Parts: sequence; structure tokens; C-alpha cells
Amino acid sequence: MTNMPFFTRDGETFHPTEVANGPWDPKSLYGRVIIGLLGFAIEERHSGPEFVPARLTVDMFRLPTIDKPIEVTTRLVRDGLRIRVVEAEFVSGGVSMARASCQLLRKTQNPDGNVWSPPNWDAPKPADIPKPTDPRLGMNGKWTTRPIVGHMGSLGPRRLWMSEVRELVAGVPMTPFVHVATGADFASPFANAGDKGLGYINSDVTIYLHRLPVTKWIGFEVVNHHATDGVAIGECWLYDEQGPIGTATVAALAQRKPMANPSKR
Repeated sequence: MTNMPFFTRDGETFHPTEVANGPWDPKSLYGRVIIGLLGFAIEERHSGPEFVPARLTVDMFRLPTIDKPIEVTTRLVRDGLRIRVVEAEFVSGGVSMARASCQLLRKTQNPDGNVWSPPNWDAPKPADIPKPTDPRLGMNGKWTTRPIVGHMGSLGPRRLWMSEVRELVAGVPMTPFVHVATGADFASPFANAGDKGLGYINSDVTIYLHRLPVTKWIGFEVVNHHATDGVAIGECWLYDEQGPIGTATVAALAQRKPMANPSKR
């Protein structure tokens, strides 16, 4: 991989690289890499092939800067036969900035009988969609996309494929779970941007997964946005190239200075 990773690692300390910055402040970390690193530490220390990380919730209550070293502490809350619960804390420069809770469920078999589910989306495969020519659609190399319908801020259906183009941690291939965790923050701007720009910054992300993706492309479909008194929620259904994998839901606060030109992000 030639693209610079988001973090380098020195023992249990992680150092952000220059590409880990976010869109609101060039000196602060992107929320997506905070979520990704928490998921990385939880999976590395507490998961296994017999478990599915069925829920990851991340609260982001401070904005870390890219010049501070980061440590992620984890705690095994429950290690049962079928349910494993883990908490994690994101500490930047010695200060707690975010926390996560993850519920891992042991794989078994589906019970007999049929249960209704929404139909799979009818989106074309990423390989069948031309590569965008505007680099801003992938935040100038933070990721790559294949737009399907609509765009960020359009008033109507919005769907796209997203794939990561760099490692989260240098020298460590991105696992399917870390791939989803790193990308899930995109649900906030995709669901919450409007025709006047992106006026909300999310304070959390919750990912629900009934299975891990088996391809590198993650599909996002906006299915919900509502806001009252400057408090918003947004939701996207998540897919891989074989079908549905779960959801990403966010809570967000109104920003005093909206981000303009959402269709170019």
C-alpha cells in the first residue's frame, strides 16, 4: 500500500499522521478514524472468528488534535458463553476524548421459520459505475466512492458505494469490521446534509451488524433524517456487494458555521 496510513503505532501508543485530520478543523482528528481506532482495539484484544461484533456505539465528546499521541484502553465487561461486552476509551494527550461500547455475539444457527425482511437494494455493482473525476467526492483521497443516486445534500434518495484506500494503522491490513467502523461516520454527513450545506456535526455513531462484509465496498443508503431544536438523528442502511449487512445511526448537533457545498464532499 502506497497511501499514507491514518496512524502509526509504537507499542500501545498510536500517532496520527497528517491525513487523519477532519473537515471541520484541519488540526483536529476526523471522527471516522476515532471510531475506526476504537473498533480496531476492541477487535484485536477481545474478538475472534466465532463472534460477530453486532453493535458498536461510540460517543465523541471532545475533539482530539492530530499532534497528540493516542492510547486506547479496553475493559471486558462480560465474557459469557453467547454474549461478550467490551468498553473502550480513546485518550489523546492524556485526556479522554471518546468512548465505545461493543457487544459481540457468538455465531450459531438461525431458528426454523421465515421472518420478513426488506428486499435487497437494486444498486449496480461498484465495478459497473464509472470512477468519479472530482477528487473531493472522496475528500481528496481519504476514501473512494461510486455514486449511485443523489449526492450529499440533495433532496431525495441518496445511495453510494464507499471503499477505504489506506490502512488505519500502518502495517496492519484493515479487517472487515475495522473497514465498516472507519467508514460508518459517513452516515452523518450523508443523511444530515441539506440544500444549504452540512449544518450538523455528529456526537456519536452506532453500528448494528448481523454479519461482516465480505467485499471491500460498503454501500450507504439514507433512510432517515429528522431534527428539532438543533438536535438531529440520521440513519443509513449498510450493504456489501452480496446484500444487507446492517445499519449506521448517528446523533448530531447544529453547527454555527455550516459546511458549504455538500454535493462536493
